[in-house]
Amino acid sequence: MPILHFHMASCIITVDTEMGQIELVPDLSHCIETVARREYENLVSSYLQAGKGDSEFGEKVELLRTFLESADFRKLRKQSEGYLLKGQKIKFVLYRERGKAKYKMTRC
Repeated sequence: MPILHFHMASCIITVDTEMGQIELVPDLSHCIETVARREYENLVSSYLQAGKGDSEFGEKVELLRTFLESADFRKLRKQSEGYLLKGQKIKFVLYRERGKAKYKMTRC
């Protein structure tokens, strides 16, 4: 199960379990914080259904939890809304680098 896609309203979330990345795509209706929180809830639910021994989901849950606890969402909303208001799509890619949770925002 290398790639999972979740569709929620007009946003698409991609979880690449082989690369250890999570892509979050906010829109004007759902800011990055809302998209991240919903994805966290979906992953926790999937993790519990799959069994706590499933490390793939556990790692993704931990990555999202860290992002939700540490990100400056006011700053991220300000950065992303500029692109969204111009009709451009953006995505946030969450990943780990040397054990630390990181993210980058890119235009789609």
